[in-house]
Amino acid sequence: MVANVQVIKKIEGRVDRRNGGVLNNKLLRVTAYARVSTDDQDQKHSYQSQLAFFKSKIKENSEWIYIDMYADEAISGTLDYKRSDFMRMINDALAGKFDMIITKSISRFARNTVDTLKYVRLLKEKNIAVYFVEENINTLEMSSEFVLTILSSVAQQESENISNHVKLGFKAKMERGELIGFNGCLGYDYNPTTKSLSINEEEKKIVQYIYDRYIQGYRSIFYSKGTN
Repeated sequence: MVANVQVIKKIEGRVDRRNGGVLNNKLLRVTAYARVSTDDQDQKHSYQSQLAFFKSKIKENSEWIYIDMYADEAISGTLDYKRSDFMRMINDALAGKFDMIITKSISRFARNTVDTLKYVRLLKEKNIAVYFVEENINTLEMSSEFVLTILSSVAQQESENISNHVKLGFKAKMERGELIGFNGCLGYDYNPTTKSLSINEEEKKIVQYIYDRYIQGYRSIFYSKGTN
């Protein structure tokens, strides 16, 4: 007796992870996310180079089409709410404006493990992938979050180490009597060679005037002018 054998045909197109249905077999709409330098010239160069990289990467795949690019200035990846373009990208994703986000690495997406997993899960619920180029991870294709969790934890630890090194550097400068982040102060001139301050005699008069008026009780005037 020959048993009946059911042949399961290969599904053409992308499968919707939410219900097992088949999504339209069309070009995958792909966007990119980057974080760039805060310096004007470096920012322009960094943005353009990353834009060129992502466009080239997307064009290499005949099933992808480039949609847009989101970029934040060099703001800490641990603070998602401070990255305005990142949050705009998430909102656009949930609004169905694209199907995949491509980013250089996990550390560029977020250096906080909790936030990485939170947004990856949120996007997966909408069948939106995040592709990390350096780690070669596509969040819709990975069978487990284990690897992503480990790599994200490593990125977070690296971020914390860098932060600690910067703090130690600031502390060492303060102990040596060096100025940190000096961008100009009314009444003083800064000598970058000797790393010292000297009184600016002309501006000194303005500073003394402001303090004298304040002591004489003109506080409300300064406040009201500042709020107008």
